[in-house]
Amino acid sequence: MRKVSTAAVAFSIASLSAMAQAEPVSQAFVPTQLSSKSAQGEAAGFIEDSHLTGTTRNWYANELQRRDGEYTYQKDGVTKTTPRRINWQQGTIVNYTSGFTQGVVGFSTELALYNAIALDRDQDHFIRSSNRTLADSDGDAVGQWSKAGLANITARVSNTTLTAGRQSVNTPVIAFIGNRALPSSFNGVTLKSDEFNNLSFQAGSYDRVSPRMQQSMTKFTSSYASNGATADRVDMAGVDYKPFESLTTSLYASNVEDFWHQYYFAFTHELGDTDVLGLSSNLNYYKTKDSGSRKLGPIDNDTYSLSFTATHKAHSVSLAYQDVNGDEYFDYLGESNAIFLANSLLSDFNGPNEKSLQLSYVLNMAEYGVPGLKFNIYQARGWDIDGTKYKGTAYSDVLAMDGETHYEYGIGTSYAVQSGPLKATAIRATYTTHRASENQADGNINEFRLVTTIPFNIL
Repeated sequence: MRKVSTAAVAFSIASLSAMAQAEPVSQAFVPTQLSSKSAQGEAAGFIEDSHLTGTTRNWYANELQRRDGEYTYQKDGVTKTTPRRINWQQGTIVNYTSGFTQGVVGFSTELALYNAIALDRDQDHFIRSSNRTLADSDGDAVGQWSKAGLANITARVSNTTLTAGRQSVNTPVIAFIGNRALPSSFNGVTLKSDEFNNLSFQAGSYDRVSPRMQQSMTKFTSSYASNGATADRVDMAGVDYKPFESLTTSLYASNVEDFWHQYYFAFTHELGDTDVLGLSSNLNYYKTKDSGSRKLGPIDNDTYSLSFTATHKAHSVSLAYQDVNGDEYFDYLGESNAIFLANSLLSDFNGPNEKSLQLSYVLNMAEYGVPGLKFNIYQARGWDIDGTKYKGTAYSDVLAMDGETHYEYGIGTSYAVQSGPLKATAIRATYTTHRASENQADGNINEFRLVTTIPFNIL
């Protein structure tokens, strides 16, 4: 890997040299000051500023296991196997958001109804054990179902809000995940403060999660533990700070009750002019340590990713390295997207002691007269996966991982409609291939996804 590292350094130096001849991103220091505007001071009224909107998403995924891999499921009391899994859903969200009442303290509310329709209900296709199609106790697809995805009340003073109820949360340690027909959400309380121009604070406490493709609220689980452990509460706090025009930093901490303490640090730095050559550098670091009654056993994990992206007009090339230091997976909350790492793809590249490298390319066709159209391609490789020294039981499958490797490549295109009655409609198609050694967890699979998301306004 020395050749790759040397190439990355040489690439960065060449980028900096070229950018010296361009108009650079400002590196000016940003002094911290109280915000000049009060969001509550500009409140328009509970009814006057209310909105009724929605989205509908057509979500199709076709997976094919290779190298003799198969899905196992029960049908009519008989165990069956198939190498292919197909899920096709229509997810619709109708969202009502009120404005804030006027006065020193303002109040608002948000209500969202989620509805899903199974467009492919064949048991031989959707495989009931997945989190992609809701099935009943007999294994049949639930043809149509609904739930309250969001239901909360918010109080606001100046630029600080306190939200209670079922809500969407997006932080590095607990985050909604929206890669299905419907997104997840969380029940609890969130405090957000934006009283300063370049410094914001956030804290929250949550006791249940509303999974993407389930009707009921559930306790918290981890994404990778196999012992069925659940947690009753997640607490988190964090700060985002922009000390320079070109630099953004984040620091977060969380406690998943009786699972772990998790700490997160990140920065993103911008240089140069993308019309000539721009360089973006991004570091993400997680520290995870067991806590409380240690329902997941011993955990001592340090994981980070470091990426560099060079952009010249329509073209962006990225190189990302990721490293897991620990004898267990880098783990995160189930039904959450709280894995802000560069190489989290179809595979998370998060095996015990795993190293991984990704090279990707994005073409933005706006530069060629087709705004909204993009193409991307990438390849990622992981190696040195070793869980033979693991001492717990929650991740027992890692004990068989001794020098495992895997690779993944994907190609995709997306288009966002720019004008007209379908403005902001997004269409995304991806094809991904993953291949692995015998005991790597993600196996050998080809997957095609086609997702179309259409927003609409009602009032």
